[in-house]
Amino acid sequence: MLSRRHLRIKVMQSLYGWFSAGFESVGSGEKELLLSINRFYELFLYQLQFLSEIRDVAEKQLEDSKQKHIPTKQDLNPNTRFIQNPFLVAISNNSVINDLYAKKKISWVGENEIVRRIFANIKSSEAYIKYISSEKISFEEDKEIIVNIIKNHIVDFPPLMQFYEDRSIFWVDDIDIVNIILINVVKSCKDDTIDSSISGLEWFVDDEDRAFATDLFRKTIMSSEKLEKRISEKTLNWEAERIAMMDFLLMKMALCELLEFPSIPVKVTLNEYIDLSKMYSTPKSSIFINGILDKLIADMKETNEIKKAGRGLM
Repeated sequence: MLSRRHLRIKVMQSLYGWFSAGFESVGSGEKELLLSINRFYELFLYQLQFLSEIRDVAEKQLEDSKQKHIPTKQDLNPNTRFIQNPFLVAISNNSVINDLYAKKKISWVGENEIVRRIFANIKSSEAYIKYISSEKISFEEDKEIIVNIIKNHIVDFPPLMQFYEDRSIFWVDDIDIVNIILINVVKSCKDDTIDSSISGLEWFVDDEDRAFATDLFRKTIMSSEKLEKRISEKTLNWEAERIAMMDFLLMKMALCELLEFPSIPVKVTLNEYIDLSKMYSTPKSSIFINGILDKLIADMKETNEIKKAGRGLM
């Protein structure tokens, strides 16, 4: 479920912390990396469960309306389209996911006010009113309303962001990526396989992905001096202190990946780290990193140092 880009980001963050902290043991750094990936997964589960909490609040409000002293006809026969949304029903009733919530102690108990405030905003929105008022709704429209809720009501809602910040300083940086993944999960669901898709979220990070992340972390550290020397040879006209630490780190990771991961195409590695520099370093870093890596790749191809195990990977 976590893409290789997301894993590279987690490795980058862990390496930055490791080098900044004064060179702890590699093993302790790996443990922190895996812990950060687990925390990331927990944040995803919190966001997923939050959607179920919104459905629960909506359902409770409908039930409360029926219990009025003098309920109206609408109170007794409410519009249940939202609480019957197939995606919301699936994530609420899926035993695999509910077991994960229990195992990882994911819970919104005591935080009903946040849920109620967000649902109040949702209920007054044009998209929600249109959704529950339409005569017929396709499965694509069922998914669209969930995406709309995530983008327009959950993302950047201050009390929700404060809730996450209070639980983990790491989650402030991770929440945007988690929301992107959650939106992609919703969009990718098929009507006839939705339950199995939700159950599949149990395998958020598989063994191969964990191995990629830990190998990239460890090998970048173990080869750090050698990689830094290569980079320095191509940056003779630059004073070391003028090169951002993040730029150095991204180039080390890119070189490590080029030399140590034979199944990843050269172009993929180059593009990934240029994109990461645009996201996490200075405005001009991508141009600088692209130029240096291009020179290094040309040299390594000439000396046959880059070994790729497949056609078209060079």
